[in-house]
Formats: sequence, structure tokens, C-alpha cells
Amino acid sequence: MDPLLATLADWKPFRALVVGDFMLDQLLYGTADRLSPDAPVPVLRVTRREDRPGGAANLCLNLIAMHGRVTALGVVGSDQEAVLMRTALLQQGVDASGIVTDHTRPTTVKRNLIGLAQGRHAQKMFRVDFESREPIAESIVARLIEAFEQSLPRVDVVCIEDYNKGVCTPLLCQQIIQRAKEAGKPVFVDPAGLEDYSKYRGATVLTPNRTEAERATRLTTDDEGAPEHNATLARTLLSDLDLEAVVVTLDKQGALLLEQDAEAPVPVPTVAREVYDVTGAGDMMIAALAAARANRVSWVDAVRFANAAAGLEVEVFGVAPIPLEKIHHELLILQTKRTGKLRTVDELMVQVNAARKAGKRVVFTNGCFDVIHAGHIALLERAAELGDMLIVALNDDHSVRALKGEGRPLNDQEHRARVIGALGCVDAVVLFSEETPIRLIDVILPDVLVKGGDYTPDTVVGADLVQRAGGRVELIPLIEGLSTTNTIRKMQDNRQAGPVDPAPRRPGTRTRRVEQK
Repeated sequence: MDPLLATLADWKPFRALVVGDFMLDQLLYGTADRLSPDAPVPVLRVTRREDRPGGAANLCLNLIAMHGRVTALGVVGSDQEAVLMRTALLQQGVDASGIVTDHTRPTTVKRNLIGLAQGRHAQKMFRVDFESREPIAESIVARLIEAFEQSLPRVDVVCIEDYNKGVCTPLLCQQIIQRAKEAGKPVFVDPAGLEDYSKYRGATVLTPNRTEAERATRLTTDDEGAPEHNATLARTLLSDLDLEAVVVTLDKQGALLLEQDAEAPVPVPTVAREVYDVTGAGDMMIAALAAARANRVSWVDAVRFANAAAGLEVEVFGVAPIPLEKIHHELLILQTKRTGKLRTVDELMVQVNAARKAGKRVVFTNGCFDVIHAGHIALLERAAELGDMLIVALNDDHSVRALKGEGRPLNDQEHRARVIGALGCVDAVVLFSEETPIRLIDVILPDVLVKGGDYTPDTVVGADLVQRAGGRVELIPLIEGLSTTNTIRKMQDNRQAGPVDPAPRRPGTRTRRVEQK
């Protein structure tokens, strides 16, 4: 069983402390279907405005979406944008009491102008930044450190989100890393694009992208993501900064993980995506890593989880938190592509729990499904319409033989499972060896239990269990004359009737001799 999926099925809430550059992303949407009469530039006629937390504030929301409780430490100005950002964080449940007001600087704002021309999708036209990159004063650093010390005992992980806007000074970063280390709390750093990473020395993990890592080490990465080539860069970061691990993100090549005591780095591939907007991918990466490690996931599986989360992020426009349940579902889909839909009971329950957490209804049916015919397809398609996840329990070969006698099944359990799993309406297949699936029904407790119309409600195995749990039983009418037994009988009758007379040969044609094997 995949340990990452097992952890996701039993995911625990965690507590995170986020320090860094808090921003407000303003999105001005409109139409851009004409040029200005006084200059050759597009005119944006604004029709809508959105204000979203950005930078470290977006990281907070990503952690909330992964079931974290988050405390924010940062700096804003004394302006309306600070009010908008604080309000947005509070509405999402973030503790923003550690965000300090500095009257000498503005709140960092990224104002995006987004046009829609000729009915096409939204396209960013221009961005205007309001910010100060001056390092914050030592008095502000002292206030942040004081707030950090008060919050540290109550959190599981610490994240530093550095956009080089002046908040993450060397003094602040080193104080945070040292004090967190003394308290036994891991520190995750999403670094800025700097040439000197010494202020991050001693952190638990660093997550630079390809460009950032090359700038900081003055080394180049391989365009194809070759781990043997990129190992030098990763080892340089690891040793120079005394890290426990480094994760270098490599775009379509996924990520490269190097742990302190590892002999070689581990490439962690990602899935090719239709990239719509890379904004926020770094925030998502560090959020997912921190959340996974807070749930005691191994480094390799934590990077797998983070790759999936960041991949979903780049498929949306702007920054948008990706819920834990969506990431879980994505990983389940990837597992299905690798291994098919046949599950052990433990694997199945991971999928069932994920569906339930997402508010989905689970449908269950069972049978031998030895020789698939149109009646089977109709029943399964109708069953799938009754909920969101259809589980098909198959009698294994021993069970079929006990029910149908010698000579059955005609197709073994692996073949039957593969055929059923190939149907788009089926989400998971599980085998059982008993005469009835009562044990499975008791474990799964589906929302809907489906059987064919040749049953009555009082003869459906497990009906009482499902109904006591608040579920229901559905009987689906069968298609007359269609059954596996009838199909087999027709095959036998045709075989007994002997070969069909061949079509008469046209004059002038030659008969080929075919050797029987």
C-alpha cells in the first residue's frame, strides 16, 4: 500500500508559523478590445476588481487549505491595503496578530491588469508594484522576534517565505532558525532570488527553483533534469548552508531531493501540465512540504505530494489555495494510471475515505462478472449515476467456483478485474473470496447498495447494515434475456451445431489451405 495515500487518508491537522513578505494581489479585470487614441497601447476597461492575499499571505491560505492552523508574522504599512489583507486572512482563520504595522513603508501591493479580448480567456497585460525593498528597522525585527518566541511553543513547523522585500533580514532569519532549532521545530525556507543564501544557514530545508539555485551557487542545472549533473548544485547548497535537505524544483522535470546523509539525490518526477499561470507555485510547494512533514511523511513522499499540489496550482489563473482533498484525489488518479483500478481492502478504504472527506457518495455493487454483456454495462452505468464513486466487488475464482460449479469462471479474477476496471463508470475494483460480500459491505458501509432487479430488498446481502448506517438499497431492472449463463449456453449451442457452411466460392478464385493449429 502506498504510504503517502495511507497518511492522506488519516491526515492530521497541524500548526504552522509563517514569517515573510506579506502582500496584497489586486486583480483588475476588464475588456481590452481597443487602442488608446493618444498612444499605441491597449485600453483596459475595468469591470471587476479582486483583492487576494499574496506572497507569505498566500502561503498561509495554502496551509489552511491543507488543514493547518496558521499564525502569521510579517510587516504591513498603515494603509487601506493592510486592512484588506488582514481582513482576508482573518476571514480564513489565520491568526494575524503577529503582523506588525510599520508607518514608514507601504503594504506591498501587486496590481495586475487583466484583459479579455475577443471573448478569449483572461490574459495578464501589465503589473504595477507598490513596495519598499529597504530592510526593516531593528526595532521592527525585535517586535517580530518577540512575537515569534510567544508563538513558537504552539506550532509544529515554521515557514520563511522570502520575496526580498526587506522583511527577511539576515538578523531575523538567523534568529528564527536558531530559536526554532533549539525548540526542535523544523524550518522550511522558500528563498528569494539572491546571490548570497548565508542568512538561511541552519534551516531544515530550502526549496529554490532552477533559476534561484543557479544564481545562489553560480552553477548550472541540466536542461533535461539529469540528477547526476544537478547533484553538484544540490550538494553545494546542502553543505554550505548546513541543511537537512534541499529540494530544487526543475519545472517539467519535477524536483530533485537531496538529504543530508544520502549517497545520491533522488529525482522526483512530476506530471506534464497545461501551464496557465506559474504564480504561487513556490508558495504551494513549501506549504505542501511543510504540511506533509508535519504529518511525518518521508522526504521523498513529501516531495511527491508537493509536486502534485504545485502542478494543480499552475493550472489555475492567479493564486488560489488547492484543498487537501483535491491533491489527494490527484494522487489517487495517478495511482490508478500506474496500477489500474484493482485495490486491496486497505487501498480501497484510502480511496473511500478521500471520497467521503470530499462529500462524495459511495456506491457499491458486486457479482461474478465472468462474461461481460450489455446487461452488466447497463447495471454499472446506472449504479454510477446514483453517487460519485462506484465500487465493484468481484467474487474471486474460488468464490465463483463454489457458486457456479466446476468450469467456472471462464475468465480468471485478474482478467475480470481488468475488464471491469476499464469501464469509465467504475472507480475501484476489489476481490472477495467468501460466498457473499458482507464483510466488505460492513467495512465500507456504502451510501448506496446496488443489486439487479431479480433481487428483493429483503434478499440483498448487507441491506440491513447499509440502511442502519443511513444508506439506501437500489434495485436496478435487468435487461430481459441477458445473463452470463445464457451467453455461455449460446456459445455452447453454436459449438455443438458445428461449423457454418462456407460461402460459395466465386468462379475463378483459388482456395487457400489453412493449417489447423
